[in-house]
Amino acid sequence: MRDDGEVSTAPAPAEVERPETEGFVLTQVPWVTVVWNDPVNLMSYVSWVFRSYFGHSVRKANKLMRQVHEEGRAVVSDGSREEMERDVEAMHGYGLWATLEKAST
Repeated sequence: MRDDGEVSTAPAPAEVERPETEGFVLTQVPWVTVVWNDPVNLMSYVSWVFRSYFGHSVRKANKLMRQVHEEGRAVVSDGSREEMERDVEAMHGYGLWATLEKAST
């Protein structure tokens, strides 16, 4: 209705249909730190590094250590590229062979 009491004949604005976004979160594809098997470090030492640096439980650290030993590699952390670069550098500081890569989706 207009201010002068007359009914407007202009069409009402069309409602814009918006996609539902509830429950969806946009995230960047995370990066991962991969620790590789080597013939130098003891399995107990590798497990200790995982507990000490990453704060993994004894059970998780041992599981990851076994994966490194038996499968040749294990993903030990994930996050932003900068975080994974820091983790890789830390693993090198402990004498472990580690790399970073984009997480598979």
